[in-house]
Amino acid sequence: MTLIKTIRNTLVISAGLLVSACFKSYEGKIYIDGSSSVYPLTEAVAEEYRHHKPDIRITVGVSGTGGGFKKFLRGETDISNASRPISPAELKESRENGIEFIEIPVCYDGMAVVVNPQNTFVSDITVAELHKIWGPESQGKVMRWNQVRDSWPDSPLKLYGAGTSSGTFDFFTEAINGRAKSSRGDYTASEDDNVLVQGISSDPNGLGYFGLAYYRENSDRLKLVGIRAQKGSPVVFPSDSTVREGAYQPLSRPEFIYVNKKAMDKPYVRDFLRFYIANAAPLAAEVGYVPLSEEIYRLCLLRVEKRLSGSMFENRSVVGANLGQLLTEDVKTDGAQ
Repeated sequence: MTLIKTIRNTLVISAGLLVSACFKSYEGKIYIDGSSSVYPLTEAVAEEYRHHKPDIRITVGVSGTGGGFKKFLRGETDISNASRPISPAELKESRENGIEFIEIPVCYDGMAVVVNPQNTFVSDITVAELHKIWGPESQGKVMRWNQVRDSWPDSPLKLYGAGTSSGTFDFFTEAINGRAKSSRGDYTASEDDNVLVQGISSDPNGLGYFGLAYYRENSDRLKLVGIRAQKGSPVVFPSDSTVREGAYQPLSRPEFIYVNKKAMDKPYVRDFLRFYIANAAPLAAEVGYVPLSEEIYRLCLLRVEKRLSGSMFENRSVVGANLGQLLTEDVKTDGAQ
């Protein structure tokens, strides 16, 4: 099932579930909210689980990563979808509110840099050129394509990117500008990736970024741009292999779910998490994301079974992180305690 069809079908299913929920008694309820990027995978898992356990009601909302964490840290949700690790400020709030959590990576995603198909002059771009475009110092100054690369035409540069409450925005700005949330502000911003797709696909001078799954869903309307680490280095395009193997840098990222540790006391929440991890690989591929390795999923399940709380990324950057190494170290540290 395609990404957009999944979301559309989900809206219809959710409406039906809302009506039936008024008349049906459930054995348990699981509340999930957060990232729009992680939503398609979590909703696909939830839909499969509903067939497996129809007496468990699962609701999956989309408030963005930041919005989802706000609800999660108030104890309003059991699970939070996140396209970035929990931030230092959010981590502090979790401790102040007594919210312990289990951090579980569920798939990989590559950030796709795209232009309009009518653009014939851009086939690749360097990380330095992306910084020249998106750096905060470029606001109101870098406004034309030839200001980025001399050989490009003297045409307006129109930018489209993630909204400031999006985890995609946090990751992209950290990877390209060196600090999360550090970005120029004079661009068309939205937490809804479909809005960005529509903007770029209708603007011959447009350039933007969002998750690889949304490019794949709209590849007939967009042109994918290859990334060079620096001038003269090889051009790398995001794909299952380049994202999984870490060749597509610095724009490869893991996606997460965060589970309230107290919610783990409910047997059906534990069962849902085991089901999620067991089915994440095929469902991630189905909705356009890159599955983790079998070993990483095994380590994620171990985190759940041991209820290992906290973030592996406290005082660490997610950019270029080695998930296998971090998960292994985390499990070993717990075993040594």
